Amino acid sequence: MLDDLKIFITAANKNSLTAAAQHLNMTIATVSRRISALEQKLDCELLHRSTKGLKLTPVGESYYEECVELIDALDQRISNLDQTLNSLKGDLKVLAPVNLGSGPLDAFWQEFVQRHPDIELNIELSNYLQDIRDTRADIALRLSSGNQPSSSLIQKKLGHIVPILVASPKASFILPKTIEDLPQAPSISSHIYSEWLLTNNGSDLHPLNKEHQHLSNDMTITLNLVKAGAGLALMPMSLVHGALETGELIQVLPEWRGQNREIFLVWPYRRSLSARAKLFKEELTTFLHQQHWFHPSP
Repeated sequence: MLDDLKIFITAANKNSLTAAAQHLNMTIATVSRRISALEQKLDCELLHRSTKGLKLTPVGESYYEECVELIDALDQRISNLDQTLNSLKGDLKVLAPVNLGSGPLDAFWQEFVQRHPDIELNIELSNYLQDIRDTRADIALRLSSGNQPSSSLIQKKLGHIVPILVASPKASFILPKTIEDLPQAPSISSHIYSEWLLTNNGSDLHPLNKEHQHLSNDMTITLNLVKAGAGLALMPMSLVHGALETGELIQVLPEWRGQNREIFLVWPYRRSLSARAKLFKEELTTFLHQQHWFHPSP
């Protein structure tokens, strides 16, 4: 009905079905039919049609005065919304886990703001699963060992990161040579990796609920303690690849690894992605595909 009211308001303003049709990019027949349908719905005549053009009836005048500001305001809001969604200038709020958003994605954030200075990034990092709707974020990065549970979210699986066992080559303890030696080695863990489920090339599963010497809610601290030789740890390749390349860390029991940490992009099901969020999604996917610690989905 709002569309029909807009057609009626336009026809009244233009004082012509032909001019209204041209303005609305419709045929004259469509404009006439839609106004007639509105009159039938309201059970009154809104416009007098004559060879001299259109003229509001007294009832039509009342409807016009009542609706014109509402329709104009709605058009303006729709125009503003369209500009907000389709513009590459403006704010972009992104949620991400701490151990992915800080460290592995440092280079991505730098490159993104350099390429798109008109996009105002609002990045929220958290070790807890934040509600994307409550935080009014545009898009969120999620790490998970399975699919996202909410049917109100659209999710796109980007790929996964493999957790591996690492230790310092300067560690004073004896490094395990077999999976059976692992419980005796001192270990360090973050809270989210405290229960180890190891796999041998996907064929064997070995749960290991060992007591760790050191615990932290921040993987960066875990990484620093491992470098100091305080124990070995199960950590995502995204955080340790640099230290492995420099020799600060070595891989322990390379035939064993942790469960894949899958990376998802999620956004609300009923909300359109802005042009800025779409650009972010595309460029993040490209960046991840260039990282050797990332395994893209087929």
